[in-house]
Amino acid sequence: MRQATVYIDRNALQYNLNRVKQLATNSKIVSMVKANAYGHGIKDCLAALNASDAFGVACLQEGLEIRELGFQQPVTLIEGVFSEDEMPIAIKQKFECIIHHQQQFEWLIKHKQAYINQGLKVWVKLNSGMNRLGFKNPEIIEVIKTLKSEGFTCVLAMHFANADVDHPLNEQQKQQFLQVKQACDPVLASCCNSAAIYKWPELHFDYVRPGIMLYGASPFADQTVHDLDLKPVMTFSAEVIALNHIQTNEHVGYGSTFCATQAMDIAIVSIGYGDGYPRAYIKPNYVAIDKQPCAVVGRVSMDMIAIDVTGMKVKLGTPVELWGPHRLVDDVADANGTIGYELLCRLSNRPTRKST
Repeated sequence: MRQATVYIDRNALQYNLNRVKQLATNSKIVSMVKANAYGHGIKDCLAALNASDAFGVACLQEGLEIRELGFQQPVTLIEGVFSEDEMPIAIKQKFECIIHHQQQFEWLIKHKQAYINQGLKVWVKLNSGMNRLGFKNPEIIEVIKTLKSEGFTCVLAMHFANADVDHPLNEQQKQQFLQVKQACDPVLASCCNSAAIYKWPELHFDYVRPGIMLYGASPFADQTVHDLDLKPVMTFSAEVIALNHIQTNEHVGYGSTFCATQAMDIAIVSIGYGDGYPRAYIKPNYVAIDKQPCAVVGRVSMDMIAIDVTGMKVKLGTPVELWGPHRLVDDVADANGTIGYELLCRLSNRPTRKST
């Protein structure tokens, strides 16, 4: 049986959640489980995140999956409902909604009594410069004041565009958020994603919204998960299925892009872009065998990769870590000109999934 496998370490997930609690001791935690728990499999993750105060998802369908799995924690729809007919379902399921445009505001007002009767808070999104979702200032102040006058409990929410780096927009966004918060007091507040949880403790407020840090990947390009005291949750592995000895000037893979400069031992591993392993590496890329790095050589194909195992004791069936504790997903992503988030989220359904 083909041994491409995704292992989910629930203990690591719980450890990372506890790191959030250590960093944001006075805030409630909305654990982000959108996009199938960042590709980790929501079924395998919810129990380990059960101590969260709430879960965050992108849409109604993702929230309904949480309920179908038997979890009754509050759920926040971070893009709100997409049509008015979703609102009664959200209310029945006790999903709290973000509103970020006028039409959502109108739908909410139409369903005011049912929403309030369920004890649900409404999250109101500030567009402070990222220009994706939200009301701009001063419009948002009027929206929140109107909602409060109608009897709603409001959470002022915002998302940083550059929390992972030093950028002049960070300070502009912070100041806008604080100005709106002051103008709307009393109002609950939430603006910290994973990077912001680390960078700005003074902005933790009522709710923090950890995402990538829960899954043991870094929100920062210049700090590893080890620097941040986080543990990788996913180990993606496969096995050696063939061994070849090649001579100088022999080629490997499609396009014959790799040419050996010396005699080499090459192992073929049962993984490829059909499983979600990235193809277009722009820097040297590696896997790990027995914690030791092995270079990927030649093009990644749909079902296989070739790696350099010269001088190593490797046999058929030897396990190969594609990413995990010894080859961090963030490093694989960097070699491919992308971010760990993307690699985690784009895994296909072909690898076997197991949790421990």
